[in-house]
Amino acid sequence: MNSAELDRVLVHALQGGLPRVARPYHAVAQAVGASPEQVMARIEAMLASGAIRRIGAVPNHYRLGWTANAMTVWDIDDSVVDALGERVGALPCVSHCYRRPRRLPAWPYNLFAMVHGRDRGEAAARIDEVARVLAGHVRAHDVLYSTRILKKSGLRFASRAASDAKCSA
Repeated sequence: MNSAELDRVLVHALQGGLPRVARPYHAVAQAVGASPEQVMARIEAMLASGAIRRIGAVPNHYRLGWTANAMTVWDIDDSVVDALGERVGALPCVSHCYRRPRRLPAWPYNLFAMVHGRDRGEAAARIDEVARVLAGHVRAHDVLYSTRILKKSGLRFASRAASDAKCSA
């Protein structure tokens, strides 16, 4: 199988997530009929080219005891948001942090940082840590607590047979 074919097969095999086994890339390799070395090389190549943006774990925070999950949103001047976002993202209490465009006039926020706590008091203490890093630069902020677990999944591709059937219909 050539690289392009293997890439297509790998994307389909990986879109449901890596298998929860000790050697997941070996299991994927066996499933697609390639060697583990080929699978890892093609995944590295797809990451490098941007065909795959990332591979990451998506924990169920509730099952881990983190029941107060809060997305903090901040309105920070664009001239300093990247530098401050780097500092916020480096905090141990922040699981992920990113910049997004504002959607004015309703949504002035451009910096997002997720924190988790065992309860809202613990989450509030972590939000205070973020606020200390941003001190003097916050024009507005809000805290959005999770109220339920949402299914997290990446992009899914239709099978080639399904795509072909739709095209010929």
